[in-house]
Amino acid sequence: MTSALTLPESSTLTSTWPETLPGADPLPGQLDRWLASRGAELVAVRRHIHAHPELSGHEFETAALVARELAVAGLQPKFLPRGNGVLCDIGTGDRVVALRADLDALPLPDTKDVPYRSQVPGAAHACGHDVHTTVLLGVGLALAQLDQRGELPGRVRLVFQPSEEKFPSGAPEMISAGALKDVAAIYALHCAPQLPVGLIGVRSGPFTAAADTVEVRLTGKGGHTARPHLTADLVHALARVIVDAPALLDRRVDPRAGVSMVFGAVHAGEVANAIPIEGQAKATVRILNKEAWQAAPELITNLIKDVVSATGAGVDVRYTRGVPPVINDRMATAVIAAAAGAALGADRVVEAEISMGGEDFAFYLEQVPGAMIRLGTSTPGSEVKMDIHQSGFDVDERCIGYGVRTMVHTALAALSSFF
Repeated sequence: MTSALTLPESSTLTSTWPETLPGADPLPGQLDRWLASRGAELVAVRRHIHAHPELSGHEFETAALVARELAVAGLQPKFLPRGNGVLCDIGTGDRVVALRADLDALPLPDTKDVPYRSQVPGAAHACGHDVHTTVLLGVGLALAQLDQRGELPGRVRLVFQPSEEKFPSGAPEMISAGALKDVAAIYALHCAPQLPVGLIGVRSGPFTAAADTVEVRLTGKGGHTARPHLTADLVHALARVIVDAPALLDRRVDPRAGVSMVFGAVHAGEVANAIPIEGQAKATVRILNKEAWQAAPELITNLIKDVVSATGAGVDVRYTRGVPPVINDRMATAVIAAAAGAALGADRVVEAEISMGGEDFAFYLEQVPGAMIRLGTSTPGSEVKMDIHQSGFDVDERCIGYGVRTMVHTALAALSSFF
């Protein structure tokens, strides 16, 4: 890798980097040996990215780093037109297996006391995208060596995507740029601090929820709180929307669809004795079932209007689509579960929980089969409990090696399964 990166002291890594795994099935080309020799460099890449986070839409330096390392390995990476995303094919073949990672950071401060703490005020890799990027880069470098030896039985496409954390997100842009051309299946992983390092969480079917937003704007002539009967009481009307709309939604949708409507913002009025002329409330809508998600805009808009109609207030409802639900393909899930078992040992593969969070990996799965898995990132026995999207989020860096092993095995297994 490029000498611009400062590698950590080797003594820091000798006790933490997983050189061998009990029960692991070694890949052609001695993947274990490759990781043992290149692991410190991958950790350095992760720390460099972590210290230099870039927000959604501005991932230019991160994309340049990725492209530079791939080019050094003899590959031919291609930038998105704006230069903040990268596509790179390895090997040859008419059909392709794709692997995806996201590049962007979150607009949060980094509160950790570590040498690789973010150097960018108000930006931090608090969702693990630095790990996702590093893992996929390591996978690409390992697969490039296999391809050079003629041991890669097909073509693998690396998808380094910008703007996962912001809407409109980067997945549709990658698809428009050809990320899924000739692709038979696509795979990804996501950091999971709920799982200890060394474990992989897999699940077929619903994996993450669709994530949409609803903004409700109410209007009325306002007036004195002593005479609410002469006004449209917007504060009361907003309260009815916030309480009644989610409750009615629960009775209008199959409970197995996994629908959650939660208001996170409300504003109306400035003083205690005046009924305002305008008020707003904003909510997220999260849905696991694709059919329920498709029906949600009309249903929720009508429910809100019905609730408001009795109050006399004017109402405007703006329903904005976010991302679809991630629904893992059954066969693709079986492929990646078996690959994870071969890479790490069957006892290290566990069932992943369903998340009500959103993930724009769903856009790829609307086009081709695929699956996302969870990569354990917490240190076993640690009393510090972290979650993603927290300012102090960090990972046990051994997860990088486990992620590389799993995704290399997945690429080879998928090539064998789909060709």
